[in-house]
Amino acid sequence: MGDRPLEWLRPPCVMGVVNVTPDSFSDGGAHLATTAARLTIDRMAHDGAAIVDIGAESTRPGAERVDASEQLRRLAPLFDDLANRPPEVALSIDSTRSVVAAAAIDAGAVLVNDVSAGRDDDEMFSLVAERGVAICVMHMRGQPRDMQIDPRYEDVVAEVCDFLSARVDAAMAAGIPRAHILVDPGIGFGKTLAHNLSLLSRMQDVVGLGQAVVVGVSRKGVIGLVTGRPVEGRAAGSIGGALAAIAGGAHVVRVHDVQDTVDAVQVWNAISGGQGE
Repeated sequence: MGDRPLEWLRPPCVMGVVNVTPDSFSDGGAHLATTAARLTIDRMAHDGAAIVDIGAESTRPGAERVDASEQLRRLAPLFDDLANRPPEVALSIDSTRSVVAAAAIDAGAVLVNDVSAGRDDDEMFSLVAERGVAICVMHMRGQPRDMQIDPRYEDVVAEVCDFLSARVDAAMAAGIPRAHILVDPGIGFGKTLAHNLSLLSRMQDVVGLGQAVVVGVSRKGVIGLVTGRPVEGRAAGSIGGALAAIAGGAHVVRVHDVQDTVDAVQVWNAISGGQGE
């Protein structure tokens, strides 16, 4: 995976989250101003993030869709700033819309993080192939507005893996090199607590697909259900979930608390790598 879009990927690594939205479950409204978003990106770079994922549409449970024009309205000033003053960190765009992804790529993004796995926009895969960037395809049952209404599976891990394998094949058929495709099992996207815990405990099955694996558990409901903590009190639990994913073979963890997670990953890596001997 030495190609340019994935030069940042040195597993295990941390992806920071910046939501330029008024309603994200964790930091909604905090980064609507371009200055605030840019300062957060720069801080995450300083704190050790390998890549920062920027999005302008909340995908929290119950959220309604945000059209491409509104996403661009929210993001355009930040994209202009990033294009004029490239940050010291790789950038990802969290969107299912190809026109938004294209604008982000123009501003320097090297990864498209598509929670619909290319199903929302028929042009997404062809855009990624043409522009030579990477893409992360994620599993989601339904849409954010209805995904948590009684989700059911016979075998959640097998079904998620089958879905991701099929989307990898579809991306490759559109001309995206296999080495430029990452997968995300979609923790919290159309899944119960038991489903989420099964995926995290059997992460090796997802890794077995042969693609780099991205996992996001940061501040999500699964952490709240296990710990009983509100969103603002889930940092420690989120780090525990991230380390469990890494121990299972995940390559990238998507987080809000970059500095603390980077420190935890560094310690885990030192111990697992035998550097303390």
